[in-house]
Amino acid sequence: MVTLTDVDIIQLLRKNNLNQDTFHIDVVQNLKEKNIKVATAESCTGGLVSERITRVSGSSEVFECGICSYSNGIKEKVLGVSAETLAVLGAVSAETAIQMAEGVKKLSGADIAVSLTGIAGPTGGTAEKPVGLVFMGVCTAENAYAVKLMLGGTNNIVNSRDYIRKLASDAALFQVLSECYSVKK
Repeated sequence: MVTLTDVDIIQLLRKNNLNQDTFHIDVVQNLKEKNIKVATAESCTGGLVSERITRVSGSSEVFECGICSYSNGIKEKVLGVSAETLAVLGAVSAETAIQMAEGVKKLSGADIAVSLTGIAGPTGGTAEKPVGLVFMGVCTAENAYAVKLMLGGTNNIVNSRDYIRKLASDAALFQVLSECYSVKK
């Protein structure tokens, strides 16, 4: 499984000439051009990815739905995350992220589904699951996978909730943009 840090995400955006504050517009434009639909399932970001997509005029052409599944009960009942996965591995795990993405893809019929689950802090972290640990799930017709994000902060914003949530949403939007070039329509 790929692991990305906050610095990795910032460098990916810069390398691809994407402005952190406006590249959600590029994401929506690419989805429109390729006639691709997207859906989100969010826990620690509380709907931030959905908000950033729907901030763009015309996003209704590409955005199917966003589920804010903060509780384990909603992850299980609405998204179909296995009770066993939640009990054994917890909400903050690669498996949960994948099942969240698969669930929202199935529910919405979108071409690309992305999910985020993690510990945004500043409290709630443990030695095994520190503040800033986020798992992103991605599901397309061809593939389902997770990416581990370690966003605890290296830019003097250690364990800032806003910093972690923003970078997690940046990672999700970047992954949707990357998947735009892989989805076969």
